[in-house]
Amino acid sequence: MRVNRFQEHVLVLPEDDYNRQLANGFLLEPGVRNIQVLRVAGGWLKVLDCFQSDHIRGMDDYPGRFMVLLIDFDGHPERVDEAKARIPARLIDRVLVLGVLTEPERLPTRLGSFETIGRALAKDCREGTDTTWGHALLQHNASELDRLRERVRPILF
Repeated sequence: MRVNRFQEHVLVLPEDDYNRQLANGFLLEPGVRNIQVLRVAGGWLKVLDCFQSDHIRGMDDYPGRFMVLLIDFDGHPERVDEAKARIPARLIDRVLVLGVLTEPERLPTRLGSFETIGRALAKDCREGTDTTWGHALLQHNASELDRLRERVRPILF
């Protein structure tokens, strides 16, 4: 799905293909709009490098642009702080850092495919619930999820 860059919109920069599948699942939830999943960066540090080299100027040019940096935390919940340290202060309110505490492939199969999980995350976001976001491997996103619900949900739904 492509977005109109002159309207409020969200770009998702996924670390790897598993994260891309989660993001694509988010797009499958009925009513989702104004969001585009970008090409896989190939590592959490590459997500940050790509954001800095390719997206900061676009965010400055388009004040209605929000970004989701979708990374694996690899068991390091403090990674969100490391990532935020590389985001310019003027943009921090429009950039969210989200991801699985370990790696997406560690999410239990009982939750479904990655796309099914992404769709459930979108439903939680839209409805303000934590059915899927409350999973042990996702609950560390709580503060970013609050920001997502406050700032980004009106753009997406």
